[in-house]
Amino acid sequence: MAAPTDSRPPTDDDRSAPAPDEAGAVANPFDELPRPHLALEPDGPHVADFYSYVDLLTDAELEHLRRLRSYLASDVAPVVEEAWASDSFPDQLVQGFAGLDLAGLPYGLSGWSDEPARRVFMGFVHAEIARVDASTNSFFGVHCGLAMGSIDACGTPEQKERWLPPMARMETIGAFGLTEPHGGSDVAGGMETTARLVKSGEHADREWVIDGHKRWIGNGTFADVIVVWARDVSDDADGRAVRGFVVPRETAGLTTAKIEGKTSLRITQNADITLDGVRVPEENRLSGGKGTFADAGAVLRRTRGNASWACTGVQMAAYELALSYAQQREQFGRPIAGFQMIQDALVQMLGNTTASLGMAARNAALIDDGGGSDAHSALAKQFCADRMRETVALGRQVVGGNGIIVGNGIARYFADAEALYSYEGTREMNTLIVGKAVTGHSAFVR
Repeated sequence: MAAPTDSRPPTDDDRSAPAPDEAGAVANPFDELPRPHLALEPDGPHVADFYSYVDLLTDAELEHLRRLRSYLASDVAPVVEEAWASDSFPDQLVQGFAGLDLAGLPYGLSGWSDEPARRVFMGFVHAEIARVDASTNSFFGVHCGLAMGSIDACGTPEQKERWLPPMARMETIGAFGLTEPHGGSDVAGGMETTARLVKSGEHADREWVIDGHKRWIGNGTFADVIVVWARDVSDDADGRAVRGFVVPRETAGLTTAKIEGKTSLRITQNADITLDGVRVPEENRLSGGKGTFADAGAVLRRTRGNASWACTGVQMAAYELALSYAQQREQFGRPIAGFQMIQDALVQMLGNTTASLGMAARNAALIDDGGGSDAHSALAKQFCADRMRETVALGRQVVGGNGIIVGNGIARYFADAEALYSYEGTREMNTLIVGKAVTGHSAFVR
């Protein structure tokens, strides 16, 4: 039954609230609510770097970081909330990151240096970007880590010269096609995408025909080239070889479809990719590697450490947002930052962040020194992701009900953490990698 309508004539008691600019108007209490905020000043300290790990960087590296922080503050931070809410990628970020000249640094392909950048420095780059937005870091990491890293690790000198310079300038954007609809953790042994070597034309040119599907491919909706991993089923192959191919986006038979309805990393444009009789020349096969899944594993070994930095950057943001809110929000007549249980949460968040930063930095230093192993990177990713999940939950708890509003920041990090927790190896898979290393016994089912 509909509610009755109030049809009585207006009286003197029916007065509208005074306009905000009228004398004696009461300020809107909703406009005065505290909002968590990040300190985005390029030269400002990070309150989350409690042990000053940034002091590990050289002056030149710090200058790169300052330029990056300036760009993140001016061009990235103002657009990510709306982009996250609308599930869209701000196209202007491609040109913006190109101007920073960062993508080629790990490969000595930068105007700043012809020497590959230290992993410790690149780790701070990933942490800085993830601190402002995890999706934006995913875009950058897929391009310069997974895609460029595949070509650098598995390509011939000619292939590196062909693809890496334009990718370093971000004139060509890359994606990495490994995960499949039925294969995530199991893709090494159960890869369904196939590649068959055939001869074509009267000159008997060698080319490959690729068939299959890939899923969760970051940058997949707009990348210019996609590194596709496929099982070799040629007539003379044993079916166990896995090969990487650089497939241009416009290749006939390759189609992409954006994955809709995500609740995490919404700015990242993940795609489902179908390869239906896709033909690529032999020169597009990454032939500088071993021709086994170890090639893809070598790339993941490089990037798994980067994932630990991304998890750390998210924690840095969550801690900083929660701390700034606690210092503003008042209950019972004083800021909640002075309450014991709030301080307990903040200190736990800071401890998690500091421990993660220390592990990520030490793992990167081991690699820089020519050491490190799969197990080192796996433990760093597993630990930092575990701590991140707790840290963002505590941050959401400190901000209270206001923590579920996207515009208050913490909600976006809380949601994005779920994707970071799973990618670059789930907690379970990374645990078993480390478990095998420390015990000498494999607990994998195959």
